[in-house]
Amino acid sequence: MKIDISQLDEAQLLALNQQIVARLNYLQEARTHHQMLNFKVGERVRFHPPGHDPKAGVIVKYNRKTVTVVTDDQHHWNVAPVFLTRVVEPEESVAENSARVIPLPGKL
Repeated sequence: MKIDISQLDEAQLLALNQQIVARLNYLQEARTHHQMLNFKVGERVRFHPPGHDPKAGVIVKYNRKTVTVVTDDQHHWNVAPVFLTRVVEPEESVAENSARVIPLPGKL
């Protein structure tokens, strides 16, 4: 599709540019939000920041464009969801963790 903008004056071109930038920002935020929905708070993830060793940790918070991950060494990182990989824990580790759950009395 070709759009003829040759007849637009400077003010119209600036207004069009603002609309284009706003639409591109919206599409990027929608894509990031969709990627964030693949991960849950409390889930273990892994990522590899440039200039650092690979990191593993737990998602603690959703932000506007990133998620906050607390790594195993207790550092906080804001990471775009596109850079995250889900950590699949071995079955024995899952069983170990569920053995540590203590049921509390009361209604659910």
